[in-house]
Amino acid sequence: MQTLTPALLRIMRLTHLLIHVVSGLLQSIVYPYFPHNIQRRMMQNWSVGVLAILNIKLHCHGHSPGHEIPRALFAANHVSWLDVCVLMAACPTRFVAKAEISHWPVLGLLSRNAGTLFIERAKRSDTLRINQQITEVLEKGERVTVFPEGTTADGTQLNHFHASLLQSAVTADALLYPVAISYRDSTGDVCQEAAYIDSSLVLSLQKILSQTRIDVELTFNEPIQCGMKNRRELARLSEHAIAQTLSLPIPYKGSGKFVDLPDE
Repeated sequence: MQTLTPALLRIMRLTHLLIHVVSGLLQSIVYPYFPHNIQRRMMQNWSVGVLAILNIKLHCHGHSPGHEIPRALFAANHVSWLDVCVLMAACPTRFVAKAEISHWPVLGLLSRNAGTLFIERAKRSDTLRINQQITEVLEKGERVTVFPEGTTADGTQLNHFHASLLQSAVTADALLYPVAISYRDSTGDVCQEAAYIDSSLVLSLQKILSQTRIDVELTFNEPIQCGMKNRRELARLSEHAIAQTLSLPIPYKGSGKFVDLPDE
């Protein structure tokens, strides 16, 4: 039996992924009309499928919040567009994303139909609106994920955690779960090919498909009770927990250029 070449395997995986994305688009049309428990299952199953096609093995550590936790906000470090699939596969959640994504072809429609909350990053005043939306979603018992770095890193460092969107956790008296994400290649080293840094989605996908295997470590750290803390304290606590989990230095404000949300 003839062995398939790496190039042919990549083409087959890409074709499978495209079919899976089309399936997701069709599901997303009816998705808003289902009850939350079915939505969560649909979201989780589709994300698990994406990871399987890309040969990404998910390893979960710690405890994600169960249904007995009424209000839970995830604060995660941001490496790649894959982060969304990884988190949805482990614990279905809604996300806060930059408004530009809502206009992207295919992914924009998927994101809108899945209930993503979009923020106008250039408008400082939009922070109040999006915090109110996050609070409303938390109070309905749904999980929400924010990426306090406001941009992606390559997995070898963390960016400064902005406090802006963590006000919702204080307002809703939620539990804040610092979530650490790390991608490893087949040798066990940090997989920088998984990172989405100064890249197009097509180029990013090519880099991911070039890997024979990717392992992603997803760690839910101990939750932080938010009611008696302010958003700056929450930013520093979640930043420290994730840095410790990933064995990375704690970033300092002003040590680099940050292009997304303003710190408050």
